[in-house]
Amino acid sequence: MGRVTSRHKILRLDGGESVRRSDTLAAEEPLEIRVSGRTLTVTMRTPGDDFDLVAGFLVSEGVVGATHDLARLRYCAGTDDEGRNTYNVVDAVLGTHVPPLDPGLQRGVWTSSACGICGTAGIEGLRRMARWDVAADEVRVTPEVLYALPGRLRAAQKVFDATGGLHAAGLFTADGELVCVREDVGRHNAVDKVVGWALREGRLPLSGHLLAVSGRASFELTQKAAMAGIPVLTAVSAPSSLAVELAEDAGVTLVGFLRGRSANVYANTRRVEL
Repeated sequence: MGRVTSRHKILRLDGGESVRRSDTLAAEEPLEIRVSGRTLTVTMRTPGDDFDLVAGFLVSEGVVGATHDLARLRYCAGTDDEGRNTYNVVDAVLGTHVPPLDPGLQRGVWTSSACGICGTAGIEGLRRMARWDVAADEVRVTPEVLYALPGRLRAAQKVFDATGGLHAAGLFTADGELVCVREDVGRHNAVDKVVGWALREGRLPLSGHLLAVSGRASFELTQKAAMAGIPVLTAVSAPSSLAVELAEDAGVTLVGFLRGRSANVYANTRRVEL
């Protein structure tokens, strides 16, 4: 398995002084995602929870929606210069009942950790792919629960403490109890890892749950929340205009600028108990 962190020698500058020391870096390596032996895409990620990442990605793309849709996940042969397995290739075998992949999903391209992968053409595409009616979710959440989410998410970021270089996504109950947390150099990967964990645990759809992310709320993250049946998405930074539009259309309550004891609720405000 690839390493989550690595050590690197640096020159540390502090005012008028300098010192040479070692620093801990968050690892970033490619992951090739295959479906039944055929390359679907290659993404950059932090090694660890790779099966969750692949499963969550397939949920986000509308390929799978239940545990039995995935017959098997396995690492494929992929070696470095010394012949060691890099654990950078994962093959997903779908259940025999799952329809063949849409050829449009097979990209076979590199994707950076800074951008999400969204196979839908837009909001209309999401409407066609969505498996659950998120708008019908009657969950309610108090402002006090919302205010506590960033701190609870930050407290669970183990690798961030060592590197300062990872995004995080956390799944919470409506009462603010942490259910699952994942970290990655890509915020979309962190969300996929959470959703993939839920799929493999037989928990989809994630009705009545809250998803908290450590960065901004993009269209891709809102899409991933909707595809997993998550009714509330919160972010410590700003949402994009398209993320708000999608949240309104999909029935996701979107909260941004969640810092301290303040927040902006951009869509489906009815779920916030005042």
